[in-house]
Amino acid sequence: MYSPIFLKTENHLNKVLKRQKKFKLSMAILFTSLWDEECTKLVEALKKDDALANLYGLEPGRDTRTLYIANSFYMPHAFVIFKTFKVPALVRLVKDSVRCEDYLPKIYEDLGL
Repeated sequence: MYSPIFLKTENHLNKVLKRQKKFKLSMAILFTSLWDEECTKLVEALKKDDALANLYGLEPGRDTRTLYIANSFYMPHAFVIFKTFKVPALVRLVKDSVRCEDYLPKIYEDLGL
């Protein structure tokens, strides 16, 4: 289960990436567009899933993993960093490797939706 955190500026994303690089944390970033219908449905499903987790009393950080969500309107340069040209795209950073998934059914499966 993922707990979504919406990034508003590229500065926030840069801070997250620096922390990941320093501590070699595993993390995921979902790249979306405000104008894409599939992206909107995916984000709403994540919000609903997070609300259900809060309803059942799951504590953030204990039973959930953080999912950072970036959109193309506020952070266009972030898409260039990871060479992301399709939306939605799920980018996973695991230690020193970067994996990008843009196949929608696989994204839903990876996010547990």
